[in-house]
Amino acid sequence: MASTFFGLDIGKSGLFTAQSGLNTTAHNIANVETKGFTRQVIEQRAANALRANGRHGMIGTGVDVGSITQTRSEYYDEKYRNNNSVYGGYSTKSNYMSQIQSYLNEIQLKGFTTTFDEMYDTIQELEKDPANLTVRTQVTNVAQSFCEYFNSLYTNLQAVQEDCNFEIKNQVNRVNAMAAEIASLTKQINTVEIGGSNANDLRDQRNLLVDELSEIINVSVEEVPDGSVGLKSYVVKVDGQTLVDTYETHRLDVVPRENKQNQTDVDGLYDVVWDNGQQFNPYAYTQSGSIKALFEVRDGNNADNLRGTVTAYVGMYSVTMKNASVNEEAKLNIPESGEITVGTVKYEYESFEVTIDETTGKYTYEFFLKEPVRAYAEDEISGVGLTVDYKGVPYYMAQMNEFLRTYAKKFNEIHKSGVDLNGEAGLDFFVGTNKVSGEEYRFGVFGKDGGTGYDPFSFNSQSGQFFPEDGSVVYSSYYHITAENICVNNEIQHDSSKFAAASEIVNGVGNYDKALALLELKKDTSMFRQGKPAAFLQTLVAEVGIDTKAALNFAQSQKDLVNSIDNQRLSVGGVDTEEEAMNLMRYQQAYTLSAKVISVMNEIYDKLINYMGA
Repeated sequence: MASTFFGLDIGKSGLFTAQSGLNTTAHNIANVETKGFTRQVIEQRAANALRANGRHGMIGTGVDVGSITQTRSEYYDEKYRNNNSVYGGYSTKSNYMSQIQSYLNEIQLKGFTTTFDEMYDTIQELEKDPANLTVRTQVTNVAQSFCEYFNSLYTNLQAVQEDCNFEIKNQVNRVNAMAAEIASLTKQINTVEIGGSNANDLRDQRNLLVDELSEIINVSVEEVPDGSVGLKSYVVKVDGQTLVDTYETHRLDVVPRENKQNQTDVDGLYDVVWDNGQQFNPYAYTQSGSIKALFEVRDGNNADNLRGTVTAYVGMYSVTMKNASVNEEAKLNIPESGEITVGTVKYEYESFEVTIDETTGKYTYEFFLKEPVRAYAEDEISGVGLTVDYKGVPYYMAQMNEFLRTYAKKFNEIHKSGVDLNGEAGLDFFVGTNKVSGEEYRFGVFGKDGGTGYDPFSFNSQSGQFFPEDGSVVYSSYYHITAENICVNNEIQHDSSKFAAASEIVNGVGNYDKALALLELKKDTSMFRQGKPAAFLQTLVAEVGIDTKAALNFAQSQKDLVNSIDNQRLSVGGVDTEEEAMNLMRYQQAYTLSAKVISVMNEIYDKLINYMGA
């Protein structure tokens, strides 16, 4: 049975509920521009009724606020994060690929094309006066500028690789910091919610962190009751591995590589591992986000690393690779010492040696290991370096190396078939500098008869020397020329009379047939499948342009998609100012009416108490 003053309690419940609605609406309006804020609503319900003894049954007791909840959609959260991760990858690629494109654009704009044309213009001047030392000096100077252009381009691309490497470390640190903050917020949320309240604003902070994390690395989130009253476990996973387990976190660590994966890699590139030592694979197709994109730009070799079949015997300190995917020294870009994977077993090698079959021209590689073979293998699939199916810095480095090695070899063969002003045989015109000793590599025409025959030979990656069957040392492999170290022969730079413009000296120095042969190289379409030498690099520029444009287009398209999904999410959980204004009026009216109820009841009780007893 309700008390005589029961009406005041009903009015009071309406007053408090309307007040809660007004406060919640005001909170929503105040946070209309707050990033990550989710609209909150009060869960309003009729209070528990009282049983009456009369026929009318139950008597209402007013209204209660069950809870203040968020209007958030987990479906849109997951959809947003998945697509945001893809956007993070394309956005990062577009940034770094634009840098690569700006460097390689100089090939067409002012770098390679200008220097290449100038070099041939000066060679053509020799036609007028082959003995002119001034013109010969111009040839060597412009040729050295040609080399320095590629030296500079190499340095710029290495800078991009170093920037990617540094950014990987920064992003890993950000992931760890966010994971720690998510765990801390989870603890605060459970502390609040164990008492029955909803920690809405703390949840917004946590969700915002997960949103930001999803751009760096793809994440999945699961929140379930853990069996304790009011407590929930909150698990954030990265590609199936746990990053946050409620209050605990698992760190990602960067570890400098001990071995290079590509010949042109800078030292100290990072790999990423979990704090338990388990390897983190950023190249997996299931991965996405800016970290994966950074690894792809830094390590991408268009899946063109050395692969073949290996036979290995337990206890031996070497393994032999046949059926190799690379059978041209111009395209060989494995490091001089590195790591070979035989099946699933990895071995470090100190050097390697290449032998070329006389009949087929196929390469056989022998890798000299730092430790003995641990498991027998026969025709086991193996590879050197990583297989990264993206055109990143190593790919463009390898393309430049292929161009320079092929072009330098052709140029040197013609130059060495001529004689200089002193009647001496021509030297290698283009050479490479050994980074350790500072000495210049020398290259030879192979064949025991001294001609252009193709006899079996091998070369060692450390010494850089060829070893024909007769045991004589013939010179170094063009494998040792890279965009980093190519230069004009120091002897020719200091004495331009050593430029070999003629096949022979007859009646003075009027012969310039070798200079004409060198001029023909500019138009040689047999050297590269792309056509003339300039066409090779122009094709490379076109490639990077297409890749950069694709990254930019995908980034913009993905950004539009992410924004569209975010708008859908905001339609559920965002603050609509017009709707909140209507709620203000609605709760204001409810507050006024509840106050009126209390006022009316006050008049009734006044009559009941003050007048009926008179």
